[in-house]
Amino acid sequence: MSRLRAVSLPAAAVVLVGGVLAVQVAYGGGTFEPLPPADPCVVRPVTSHSEGMDALTEQLVLIALDDAACTLGVSREALTLELAGPGDPTDAQVEALHDGLLAAVERMDADGTLPPTSDLVDEALDNADLNDLLKTLIRALPASVVDAALPIDDLLTRAIDDLDLRTVLTNLDSQDDLNRQLDAAITQAVKDTLVARVRDLV
Repeated sequence: MSRLRAVSLPAAAVVLVGGVLAVQVAYGGGTFEPLPPADPCVVRPVTSHSEGMDALTEQLVLIALDDAACTLGVSREALTLELAGPGDPTDAQVEALHDGLLAAVERMDADGTLPPTSDLVDEALDNADLNDLLKTLIRALPASVVDAALPIDDLLTRAIDDLDLRTVLTNLDSQDDLNRQLDAAITQAVKDTLVARVRDLV
């Protein structure tokens, strides 16, 4: 009996697999075609697994790449490959990415996903070149004062306008390098702008 069961189980498995394959083929699964890249001009949700400023810059970069790709008439994947490839970025690419970052700020501001400026102060001050007393005074500022004096959309716009994107996009080795460099550059620009402006409130 056990011998019969040992023979029948593999046979049953073959029948089941064959049945699944037959259904797949019947519904067009016999031909494999890669999915076309997503249309960068269609708004798609953007999320991040990071926190704080890293999460903010990740989302800005992803939205900006979509916006820039839409402007240039290519997919986000194609634009990323071009930017990460050999050679310097073109004027059109740099301008499209800059405008895309500004558009990302507007979109996140409109849909309420931008954090208040006060949420970023501690992180910006952690490695800032300021004496401890000044850092303590800045951290003591009420969140309402910081947010009223330094709207997050204005802060991000200033940081993006001050960013040298051409330098950031030069000499990249890979797509991962592109994302890393953009994230790091924008994060640092935001920190520098935030620290420079918030110290004026003290």
